[in-house]
Amino acid sequence: MASGANLSNKTPIIVAGPTGVGKTAFAVELANRLDGEILGADAYQVYRGMEILTGQPTREILSAVPHHLIGFLPPVEAFEAAHFATLAREKISEVLSRGKLPIITGGSGLYIKALTHGLVDVPPANPTLRSELVRLSPRQLQERLAKVDPAAQVDFRNPRRVLRALEISILTGRPASELRRAWEVKTAPGFRGLLLVRERAELHARIAENVQGMFEREVVAEVGRIHAIGPTAAMAIGLREIQALRRGEITGTECIDAVTVSTRQYAKRQLTWFRNQFNFQIIDLTGFRDTLEIPPLAMESLGAA
Repeated sequence: MASGANLSNKTPIIVAGPTGVGKTAFAVELANRLDGEILGADAYQVYRGMEILTGQPTREILSAVPHHLIGFLPPVEAFEAAHFATLAREKISEVLSRGKLPIITGGSGLYIKALTHGLVDVPPANPTLRSELVRLSPRQLQERLAKVDPAAQVDFRNPRRVLRALEISILTGRPASELRRAWEVKTAPGFRGLLLVRERAELHARIAENVQGMFEREVVAEVGRIHAIGPTAAMAIGLREIQALRRGEITGTECIDAVTVSTRQYAKRQLTWFRNQFNFQIIDLTGFRDTLEIPPLAMESLGAA
């Protein structure tokens, strides 16, 4: 297909999927074919100095296709879905004004949902209440949330999100899950969406290969250069394990194994989120390498066959 095909349809495209599935290569190929520019939708790739740890596109890729919202913040700064949605909308407008096609790609489901559906109208953080909640252990936070919001659907492995859900429930007097029902709609008006998947064994093999590659590229040294880190960047997958390695608490092999397991678990949560939250066209990349030819189904679903 010639570059620039189907330019009459400027509806932004979302390329979502779990870590390791091949979103970057897919989005770059799509951008080349459809004359597009890429907007990152990753909670951790926004940070400078964490390029290896967060799997940011290489310099070669960044120079081949215009990229936005990648590597522009210091790790000490907090970054949330609302901030991302605002910046992404601005960048989408900029890209469209140049006659290019915006391609949003990433694995941070909450960020993508904030972009497509907006955020639930909830009260801001209450300093007094938050000072009380931050003193609770992760288990205590979970127990309190379960009492006020038995139907809570948050990542219980993420204390920050559990705390926020609990805070919303207390401040509003209504379960946070009830306030989020508007998000149950799976369509994403104004966007075309693709969900990239692979068979589990292949995805796991790719994740293991990527983690090994991180260590070969000296991710341990990169982490050692991070001297100040904020609450968002601190949640990056693999950071805690590598910090433990640097403290001598685990061996190199144990660290690689632990990061691989954490990444697999994260990929599973990502896939579950996207399947539950969106009705994006599923594109199975099983058998395709990163230098892939985009499956015809993907182009057909975008109206670019």
